[in-house]
Amino acid sequence: MKAIRRFTVRPVLPEPLHPLSDLARNLRWSWHAETRDLFQSVDPEHWAACDGDPVRLLGSVPTERLETLAADPGFLSRLGAVTHDLNDYLTGDRWYQSRPAGELPAAVAYFSPEFGITAALPQYSGGLGILAGDHLKAASDLGVPLVGVGLLYRHGYFRQSLSRDGWQQEHYPVLDPNELPLVQLKEADGTAAQVMLALPGGRFLRARIWLAQVGRVPLLLLDSDVEENDLGERGVTDRLYGGGSEHRLLQEMLLGIGGVRAVRAYCRLTGHAEPEVFHTNEGHAGFLGLERIAELCDAGLDFDSALEAVRAGTVFTTHTPVPAGIDRFDRELVAQHFGAAAELPRIDVERILRLGMETYPGGEPNLFNMAVMGLRLAQRANGVSLLHGNVSREMFSGLWPGFDTEEVPITSVTNGVHAPTWIAPEVYRLGARTLGAQRTEAAFTEGGAERWDAVAEIADQDIWELRRTLREHLVEEVRERLRASWRQRGAGTAELGWIDGVLDPDVLTIGFARRVPSYKRLTLMLRDRDRLMDLLLHRERPVQIVVAGKAHPADEGGKRLIQELVRFTDDPRVRHRIVFLPDYGMAMAQKLYPGCDIWLNNPLRPLEACGTSGMKAALNGCLNLSVLDGWWDEWYQPDFGWSIPTADGAATDADRRDDIEASALYDLLEQRITPRFYERGQEGLPDRWIEMVRRTLTLLGPKVLAGRMVREYVERLYAPAARAHRALDTGSARELAGWKDRVRGAWHAVTVDHVETSEATATAELGTSVSLRVRVALGELGPDDVEVQAVSGRVDSEDRIADAATVPLKPVGGPDTEGRWSYEGPLSLDRTGPFGYTVRILPAHRLLASAAELGLVAEPAEELVEAAGVLMR
Repeated sequence: MKAIRRFTVRPVLPEPLHPLSDLARNLRWSWHAETRDLFQSVDPEHWAACDGDPVRLLGSVPTERLETLAADPGFLSRLGAVTHDLNDYLTGDRWYQSRPAGELPAAVAYFSPEFGITAALPQYSGGLGILAGDHLKAASDLGVPLVGVGLLYRHGYFRQSLSRDGWQQEHYPVLDPNELPLVQLKEADGTAAQVMLALPGGRFLRARIWLAQVGRVPLLLLDSDVEENDLGERGVTDRLYGGGSEHRLLQEMLLGIGGVRAVRAYCRLTGHAEPEVFHTNEGHAGFLGLERIAELCDAGLDFDSALEAVRAGTVFTTHTPVPAGIDRFDRELVAQHFGAAAELPRIDVERILRLGMETYPGGEPNLFNMAVMGLRLAQRANGVSLLHGNVSREMFSGLWPGFDTEEVPITSVTNGVHAPTWIAPEVYRLGARTLGAQRTEAAFTEGGAERWDAVAEIADQDIWELRRTLREHLVEEVRERLRASWRQRGAGTAELGWIDGVLDPDVLTIGFARRVPSYKRLTLMLRDRDRLMDLLLHRERPVQIVVAGKAHPADEGGKRLIQELVRFTDDPRVRHRIVFLPDYGMAMAQKLYPGCDIWLNNPLRPLEACGTSGMKAALNGCLNLSVLDGWWDEWYQPDFGWSIPTADGAATDADRRDDIEASALYDLLEQRITPRFYERGQEGLPDRWIEMVRRTLTLLGPKVLAGRMVREYVERLYAPAARAHRALDTGSARELAGWKDRVRGAWHAVTVDHVETSEATATAELGTSVSLRVRVALGELGPDDVEVQAVSGRVDSEDRIADAATVPLKPVGGPDTEGRWSYEGPLSLDRTGPFGYTVRILPAHRLLASAAELGLVAEPAEELVEAAGVLMR
């Protein structure tokens, strides 16, 4: 019989245990070992049954047990200590508070379509959400006044299982917010706080606001499943990355527009500082800029001035190196939802559309691109590794025509991971026992190479025993999960005796776990199956492999890759050495990363934006074996891992490329990795392997931390954005918008008319300089509106300048009789070899964040280049 209504009955905690409720509702427990240990001691059996979720635990513990604990002085003492520690964490000064007053933003709003905080709050699908969760946790640890904004998906992302023949099955469990570590945001009168958006046809989309407390950071999650909505609108926040185009558009409107309104409501109701900076984690939340423009228009600004004010305080992070990973909507669909009868009717829909249209060579003129809108609405943008920054500048270069790719104003902040979340308890305990708890915690949260250098003090024997213990825990976890998976696939208990022999805690263990789009090449390891089987079954130096990952429900190709791999792992000859574990998520990952000796990553280069799973593995002493892509391209050293050679330019055929790179992978495993793992020194230990583990921790440890990442965001992006936001008051915003309009209108008349140099020969000596004199036409503009630059550097065979240096030239006198201006300046010849220069004119204004911001540049005409260009040797 099915219930007609579901609700949650909460236990009434005895008064001495009331602090347990506060501890359960603050998600700091997910990365604070002492708090988790306290909850486990409440009832170890129920704790295991609740998968380590304190909210579920408190809802299932028998009353008698609670009464016993309420009278237990030892437990109450521990409860008091943990409660006091949380209070100190929430109220004490941290890194952010030590910065000079007034230098940093009062608050930052951080928008993301998914957040991976803990398995107890399943609102993530993969790396983007886990990164967002780590960003919030690290911000909390550093005291950064961040407010997170996302959606609450009633079905989360799907749960994965396998059919008997290895095909991915998706399941969508219903999540009850009342059973999650959430509280509703309420108005002063006790009613639920809501936001509302207007939709076409006189409909409305309403959403309540749930609050997840992530340490010091509030995370606001919008939920459309409210009774006031019609059935269609109630389902807007049903599934993460589900539904068709209109469904996704409504989700992103709610996230962006509704999210800003939720932040305003939260600040009004709690007194939290209003954000000075808005950070968009990928393009999904891009509509937040439109809502902020509408707010300023309602306060009396025109659209262009409001746009400038909004851009000044906005940071946009792109996470995808492939255009297919960006949400793009039909132009008419967007116009329909932002027309006069729908949301933001006071803004001309054509102005909205122009922000996202692909109006550049190679773009689709009828598609509205969320990443393009994100870039146009943000004065500061970044990729998530150095290589990804290069790829992003190339991918979006059409937005800044006339500029070389390296000048496109997209910088890089390489991702990091939150060590307290991802480091195994055994790793932490070894550090605390050897180095001291304070030094260990400081290394994991604050970083600093000098703290990580202390790993040298840990004995080889201790490191090797730790690695074997972690491997043993993984073997136990794999067998348990594999047994459950086979039961789901229809196997009976009598068929599963072989699982007791799956994996060996003394065998080199390789991990591969991630989403399963084709570019990540899940099945590259299967290119030569005989060679792989030889590796798995080698008598003296065997390897074993643990694989996990989900394909998007609509990705049939990804599902076929999973099935291909699963069928191989089902082979009785190798099933004790290679396994596929369904339902990859945070709980599995926290066992998998520490238990592996090698973390394998073999994407098609350069399609991996960053790839943080290898960072999490490294923090546990696991060595990386990866294509030089994402973060590994940036920080790889042979001291602590291996790079898989790629066939980037040698093989245009995809199959040929895969064959070459798979062969290189097998070579590394056969010739370098397995011999090093199994060789033993005089003490019976793999000395060279242990040294690589030590170097992984000391050299990579401080780099891969989310704390390092968040500090970079604060110092390089948030602080400048806050300064720009403060500088763009009403008057300055109008000034900048008017100036841009004037410059764009007059730019057609800006030209470089004549260039001459004091050096007339084709050679010159290093260390000398030549004088440049340039005559330019500025039309209706003046010298205060532009900067005339000399650009110089080494040149290639086609006269392209590399590693360019720019020098501003100075105006000399006033305009001549033809209205042209003269500029002069020295050009230093500071490099040997082929050398060249050119001259260009750029818009210049004190409120611009980049000279490329307007996408305008004037360069010499071709005939002028041929007449005046001089190559010097």
